[in-house]
Amino acid sequence: MDEIRARRVVEKLRARNVFAHLKLPRAGVTQYGIRVVLPDGREAIWDNDGTAGLEAQVMRDGILVGFVPSIPGSENFGEDQVIDAIAAADYDQPIGRSTPPAVRRPVPPPPPPSLAQRLRTFRT
Repeated sequence: MDEIRARRVVEKLRARNVFAHLKLPRAGVTQYGIRVVLPDGREAIWDNDGTAGLEAQVMRDGILVGFVPSIPGSENFGEDQVIDAIAAADYDQPIGRSTPPAVRRPVPPPPPPSLAQRLRTFRT
């Protein structure tokens, strides 16, 4: 994924209350990825290895603890399909899976305001 597309995907995922970040390429790789922080301390790294299909490695403290295998047909996904796939992925199994649209989990509530936001409100 190129940098501009990855940034747009991160912005749209954040708008859906997915805790997503831009994953910078490592040495020798020009592909950007998406890092999704999971509530239990794990993180999913999406599309950072230069392959055509959309897939994720699930890590905890830098150790691989699971993965979401390449989603069939994802090499032809548009941005909205990439966002849908990442937002709906099931990370609860060692081998995660993309969840069909009809079985998607509900969108979690937005996170509470940060301490800085609460202090600004208190001061004004």
